[in-house]
Amino acid sequence: MDHPLTASDPDRHWHQTGAQHRRLIEATRDLSPLRTAVVHPCDAPSLAGALAAWREGLIEPLLVGPRARIEATAAELGETLEALRLIDTPHSHASAERAVRLAADGEAEALMKGALHTDELMSAAVARQAGLRTERQMSHVYALDVPSYPRPLLISDAALHITPDLATKADIIQNAIDLARAIGIDRPRVAVLSAVETVRATLPSTIEAAALCKMAERGQIQGGVLDGPLAIDNAVSLSAARQKGLDSLVAGQADILIAPDLEAANMIAKLLIHLAGAQAAGLVAGARVPIMLTSRADDVDTRLASAALAQLLVRRQGEGAAP
Repeated sequence: MDHPLTASDPDRHWHQTGAQHRRLIEATRDLSPLRTAVVHPCDAPSLAGALAAWREGLIEPLLVGPRARIEATAAELGETLEALRLIDTPHSHASAERAVRLAADGEAEALMKGALHTDELMSAAVARQAGLRTERQMSHVYALDVPSYPRPLLISDAALHITPDLATKADIIQNAIDLARAIGIDRPRVAVLSAVETVRATLPSTIEAAALCKMAERGQIQGGVLDGPLAIDNAVSLSAARQKGLDSLVAGQADILIAPDLEAANMIAKLLIHLAGAQAAGLVAGARVPIMLTSRADDVDTRLASAALAQLLVRRQGEGAAP
C-alpha cells in the first residue's frame, strides 16, 4: 500500500520495490537498442541478463568470450544463440580487451560486464591506449530504487575512486548529473555529504563540499543545483532539514548523494540495499560509452534497469538532453 507524503509527516512514503526502475524501462520503449559488447558472459546470471535485456529491446548484444563456454552456458539455460553475434576469445582478459576495442572502434555503444572481475574490465577500459577516455574521469553511479524514498536516488562514487580529490569529485558530480538528466530529472538536486552541515577546518570533506558548491555557482559544474556540506539525514529527510533550519533547494529532497570517499558511498548504497530493500542499478559514466558493472548477485530486474540507464544516457545525450 502506498503512503502519500503529508505536510505533517513530509517523509512518509512507500512504493513497491522496483516501481521506479520499471518506469525507466518503460521510458526506453521508443528508443533503438544499444549495440552492447557483453564481456565474458560465461555464467548463467550474466548471459541470462544479457538475453533478457535483448528481448526487452534495451540492447543488441555482441557476446565476447570463449565460444565453447558461452554456448555451454546457453545450453544450460535452454537458450539458443543463433540470432546473436558471438566473438570468440580465449580467456577473460582477452574478452575485456576485445570488447573495449569494439567500443573504441564504434562497433559497440556500451559495455556490459559478465563473469569476470570488475578490475579486469576497468583496467582494460581506462588504459590510455584503449581509446575510451574523455576529458573527464570515469566514475560509477548507483541508481537506487528505495521503496521509502519518493524519487530515484543516485549515489557516487562507490566503485572506482577510493579517495577522490576536488577535481575528481567535480567530474563525479558532473557524471551523476548527466545520468540524472538522462533519466528525466531536469535539474538534479545534489547533496555533497559530510558528517555535519557546517564548514569546519578540522573536517576536510566540509571544505571540499563548500568548494564544489562554489564551482557550481561559477559554471564549473553544470546542469544541477548543489548544496553542501550536508549530513545524510539533512540530505534525504525534510523533517530533519526543517529541524536544523536549513533553507535549501536540496536539503531533504536530494536526487544525488555525493559521498566523501568510496567507502562511505559503498556503505550507504549497501545499507539501503540490504536494510531498506532498495533495488540497485548502476553504471560507469564519463567514458566514451557507458559501462554496466553488474554483479554476479544481481537479479534480472537489476540488470534490466542498468541496461535502461545506459540506453537512456546514450540516446538522450545524443538528443542534447545532457550537457
